[in-house]
Amino acid sequence: MRKVNNYEQPHPWKESARWIPAVFYTGVMALYETTKDPAILDQALRWAQENQWAEGQEKEPSNRMTCGQTYLQLYFLKKDQAMIAKMKAFLDSQIASGVPGRKAWWYCDSLYVASPKLAMMARATGDNRYLDYIYKMYWDVTDYLFSRKYGLFYRDETYFDAQTSNGKKVFWARGNGWVIASIPRVLRYLPTNNPDHQRYVRLYRALAASISKVQGKDGLWRSNLADPNQFPNPETSSTAFFCYAIVAGINDGHLPRKQYRNVAIRAWEVLASMVQPDGKLGYVQGVASEPGPASADMTQEYAMGIFMLAGTEIIRLVENR
Repeated sequence: MRKVNNYEQPHPWKESARWIPAVFYTGVMALYETTKDPAILDQALRWAQENQWAEGQEKEPSNRMTCGQTYLQLYFLKKDQAMIAKMKAFLDSQIASGVPGRKAWWYCDSLYVASPKLAMMARATGDNRYLDYIYKMYWDVTDYLFSRKYGLFYRDETYFDAQTSNGKKVFWARGNGWVIASIPRVLRYLPTNNPDHQRYVRLYRALAASISKVQGKDGLWRSNLADPNQFPNPETSSTAFFCYAIVAGINDGHLPRKQYRNVAIRAWEVLASMVQPDGKLGYVQGVASEPGPASADMTQEYAMGIFMLAGTEIIRLVENR
């Protein structure tokens, strides 16, 4: 994990306050929480300071929230209100807009990049408006994009009737990775007596069951969960998401260890083997909205961030056995 983190620093994304580096820094913070290395904490602080603790600059409001996960984790350590003031103002503006989930968060990726920071902001401020907003948005998106027949999420409404050349459905692996990885990150900040708590757990278990069924024999997932032959190459960003979410679910008591431990360990062992000597994680599908190819020379910051999240959860799993 240190090797992966060290690889990224000379190769940063060209724009700092964007969802791609923001997802990477969720992994950096997990690495800090595991190692307590002050140099890693300083790395995260420098990034947040470079962003002036502001929301991202993307078009989509959910993407603009992604930076807030790291800001809030730093706030919980430092208790400096300036670290979250701008993000709080942005979240308040989104609540005031009144736009429903399936319109504002119209793609399933939104559930990861937006939801956790709302639960975190509720804890930081004691203001339950943020929990009410998650409820409104998360479940409207889920009701719209989740296929109860297949137990998986469509990336967005344009894929409801899409088919591959093999006549199979299109369930984007990384899209479902965004969703299942959002759940432990919300649950860790959601009060256990919240009436919505068990609804998240039920979705968690349903997704884990569907996803584990289509894990490749080599421990990796392919880019289309419904048609692995569409792009038969391994794909590490979705595999890292699934590994992280499943191990976190075991560690937090939401997923049964006996059923899922081997799923996660197989995925982690292959993921770790795909880190190249210089720290580059290969076979990462590029920025996309649907299944696609990946090769050994393809990498992205978001995959390296999720790789670090998965690795830190694997450490917890091994230490708590």
